[in-house]
Amino acid sequence: MTTIIGAWIAAALTLFIFSFLYKDNPFYKLAEHIFVGVSAGYWVVYEVRNVVIPNMIEPVSQGRYIYIVSGIMGLMMLTRVLPKIGWLSRWAIAFTVGMTSGYFLVTYLQSHALEQVRATLLPLNSPNNILIIVGVLTALIYFFFSKEHKGVFGKTAKVGIWFLMIAFGASFGYTVMARVSLLIGRMHFLLSDWLRLID
Repeated sequence: MTTIIGAWIAAALTLFIFSFLYKDNPFYKLAEHIFVGVSAGYWVVYEVRNVVIPNMIEPVSQGRYIYIVSGIMGLMMLTRVLPKIGWLSRWAIAFTVGMTSGYFLVTYLQSHALEQVRATLLPLNSPNNILIIVGVLTALIYFFFSKEHKGVFGKTAKVGIWFLMIAFGASFGYTVMARVSLLIGRMHFLLSDWLRLID
């Protein structure tokens, strides 16, 4: 019985969301508010159970009182909603941003920048490698604004634009495919699990 009720609720909410395709309406707003509320409630419980308790409550209960500092900084961030003491949040945010920037600077350089350079240093023994190197160099030339894009330099920059547009197009196509896949999943749910018109 609970499975049937759950399927009807899920189908109703799905149709409420699809109703936005016609125009904005109260059914869509209801489904949107339910989704946002449930998501917010879920993430609050998730953060308390998987972040606050293991990273602050448990260490403090074991005598590691230094973890109280992180709790105080977390509370300082929440003061942003109170105008009179909202300035306290700046200290916690500044510390978090500074510490995170310093920590991730090295890891980002190693995992992204150096890996990107290493991935471009390829032997010129295959058309794919040549295409990758030409694409990277021409795209970099396009973003070199200290020299005017004229002559050979300008034509090279135009080749870089083509590579960038192809990359953006592929990324957009991937995004569209993902959205179509979600649509197919919802339609399959409506036609199979709810209406049982297909197997």
